[in-house]
Amino acid sequence: MKLLQKSLMFVGLVCLAALFINAFQDAPTDENLEKKIINDYNVYALQVPDYLDFAGEQVPLSNPDILERMDKELLVNTYWQSNGLLMFKRAQKYFPIIEPILAKHGIPDDFKYLAVIESGLTNAKSPAGASGFWQIMKATGREHGLEVNGNVDERYNLEKATEVACKYLNKSKSRLGTWTLAAAAYNAGNYGISKRLKAQKVNTYYDLLLGEETGRYVFRIIALKEILSNPNKYGFNFRDKDLYSEIPTYKVAVDTAVKDFAQFAKGFGINYKILKLHNPWLRQNVLNNKSRKEYYIEIPREGYYTAP
Repeated sequence: MKLLQKSLMFVGLVCLAALFINAFQDAPTDENLEKKIINDYNVYALQVPDYLDFAGEQVPLSNPDILERMDKELLVNTYWQSNGLLMFKRAQKYFPIIEPILAKHGIPDDFKYLAVIESGLTNAKSPAGASGFWQIMKATGREHGLEVNGNVDERYNLEKATEVACKYLNKSKSRLGTWTLAAAAYNAGNYGISKRLKAQKVNTYYDLLLGEETGRYVFRIIALKEILSNPNKYGFNFRDKDLYSEIPTYKVAVDTAVKDFAQFAKGFGINYKILKLHNPWLRQNVLNNKSRKEYYIEIPREGYYTAP
């Protein structure tokens, strides 16, 4: 028995010594760490596709300046991985709302990617005051029939804002002649693009010398179109269940004032936060509605949120 105990103790000491030796050998020296980083994480140059287009209008990639600018936007947006994944997730939720409205107005489907670069498919607000998915200014919204005030701001109503964006884009296309120029004008204005075309004696976006923001604008749209259309090609991996989806709703007509939306929400089995998530155009806890205008408030169907 003593002999067996001594044998087991010896084996244990040998194993323990081996563990210490391995631990010492595997200690992350600077050289080992550098090799590990190189082997585990790689950044690749991207192959710019031979053919790219925006709204059916070909990008002149044979021009070396255009090729470099396109390459830059593909690189920047491919390797901003967290933002890219969020765009895939949100696109699944919001593109089904945007796409039929674009089609109804004869706007090419590629313009949904304009909303991606404008706001990241969120109800963002810029320092200049542009708001919503389509980053519409107050004056532009009012000019196209949106109600914009402290109580109600329909720039945050995705359906109505998309309608306004479509009207603006159709006007730009009629004035400037191409969808690519219409897209650039969404950033720089119709007058701004027209003025530069005339001054520089050219007739395409790709021949214009523009400031940093407008100069990148269409390239960014095309890059997001290419990446969001080909996730595996650009290294984005996800399952369908990882993407966001729109919550089904129904509309409730309201043509009177509402004194307390928190109480109003409780009447439909939800709370004020959920009501505002689905109706971000309601800017206060009350609806003044002195004119008795008819509004349609989105209410989520039962079973998607826990009752308050």
